[in-house]
Amino acid sequence: MEKNKRLSDLVVLVKSGGELGSAIAHRLHRCHFRLCITEVARPLAVTRGVTFSEAIYDGSMEIEGVTARLVSSPQKVAAVWEAGEIPIMVDPGATIRDFLHPDVLVDAIMAKRNTGTRLDDAPWVIGIGPGFRAGRDVHVVVETNHNNNLGRLILDGEAEKDTAIPVAIGGYTFQRVVHASFGGLFRADRKLGDTVSEGDILGWIGDSPVKAEIGGLLRGLLRSGVEIQKDTKIIEIDPAAQKEDCGQIRGAPRAVAGGVTEAILMRYNTR
Repeated sequence: MEKNKRLSDLVVLVKSGGELGSAIAHRLHRCHFRLCITEVARPLAVTRGVTFSEAIYDGSMEIEGVTARLVSSPQKVAAVWEAGEIPIMVDPGATIRDFLHPDVLVDAIMAKRNTGTRLDDAPWVIGIGPGFRAGRDVHVVVETNHNNNLGRLILDGEAEKDTAIPVAIGGYTFQRVVHASFGGLFRADRKLGDTVSEGDILGWIGDSPVKAEIGGLLRGLLRSGVEIQKDTKIIEIDPAAQKEDCGQIRGAPRAVAGGVTEAILMRYNTR
């Protein structure tokens, strides 16, 4: 670590304000790191109650007492830090790193492939999930598969392959997650946190209805009025959740966030 630099002075750049990136940003903010989130211009988050990417549309987003605020330029980041909030910026290429010179870069895009992160993007580069090789693309990979290795640090090699199977809840996997059968304009007919029954119309793609395959809590719902492509995830139903769960970070993202925190401390909390 740079001489006399405190842990709280470390700058962390998190690529993506999706569910995992938001859980990571939330944990690091609570641990008093200075961080910034980068996002695409029109993020397609489904679990919108726990995604800081909603600030891209609404200007700000609060998750469990932590607020992310949209900034229009790198020069406005410091003012958001001073206000005790997390700056988030539309910057798909994460070019703000040339301004911030982050000590840590975390790629949480979850594209299942490396979309451009390089080992020399920061002194310590962390890749989340499959698509990165530790020692080649990043310095460390954090496991995201839902098993005993969840949140484990990988210092040599890659994360486990994506199974493409949704996590089972109440015995349901594929039935509780809806992907678009074709592209078009998505319009929601219900609200996040609604209780739905099998067969209910939850939204529309163009003139075609999107129906629930099972009953439960509407834990994930794509923002209404966005253009989507075929296979875009648009709905998630949780047969076991309560309404308040929509605004609470889930256990798996918390575990991954813990792994990222461990990785940062392993590198910088040295004697």
